Amino acid sequence: MTEIAQLRPLPEDWQRALAVVAHPDDLEYGCSAAIAQWTAAGREVAYVLATRGEAGIDGLEPEKCAPLREREQRASAEAVGVRVVEFLDHKDGVIEYGTALRRDIAAAIRRHRPELVITLNHRDTWGGVAWNTPDHVAVGRAVLDAAADAGNRWIFPELTAEGLKPWNGVRWVAVAGSSTPTHAVEATPEGLEHATRSLLAHRSYIEALTDEDPETYVRGFLTGNAQAVAERFDGRPAVAFEVFAR
Repeated sequence: MTEIAQLRPLPEDWQRALAVVAHPDDLEYGCSAAIAQWTAAGREVAYVLATRGEAGIDGLEPEKCAPLREREQRASAEAVGVRVVEFLDHKDGVIEYGTALRRDIAAAIRRHRPELVITLNHRDTWGGVAWNTPDHVAVGRAVLDAAADAGNRWIFPELTAEGLKPWNGVRWVAVAGSSTPTHAVEATPEGLEHATRSLLAHRSYIEALTDEDPETYVRGFLTGNAQAVAERFDGRPAVAFEVFAR
């Protein structure tokens, strides 16, 4: 029988993290149980979203959807102790990987000066089974690149002129939702409870996504994902990450 490779604990010797994803709800489906535990321990976490999720609900026009999803995202962040939420206003569904996106993310990294940067699966598929969205791929790849861009004074020198000094202090980029995780953070009952409230704050999106009772759907999804990681983390429910050291 092939032995299952165990996941290592994610490093804890850091104080500031920045989570950068494409849409409202990306972090809540991906890793909010870990974020809730970090903020409860006194660590600082800020969110940056590339879009306002305006193309995410089929029955709601983008100009009405965007402010609704922004409000839900801010409430969702508050449920896990995150008070800083920024939006880059790229267009939902058609985010383009390139220097403009890298510049915006590098600027955010320089503003917040994190040691840990968090993003979502940047690969073409989810576990080789379901096709990933172009927005997730573009943002995830741009985050990995921008973590280095932020520390190079000769890349995007206009940021320095704007008062954003280079920041070469990013030590790790942690990718949630990866099919090849390397590390994990234990999902405690308290963390999962905060994560549940956080995802439930996206009620409009969830009700458009499924006919199932929202709370039943959310608890089942988050608990199931955490339990699936347990066999690779000493039997403990957990949130998995693929960690790139810098």
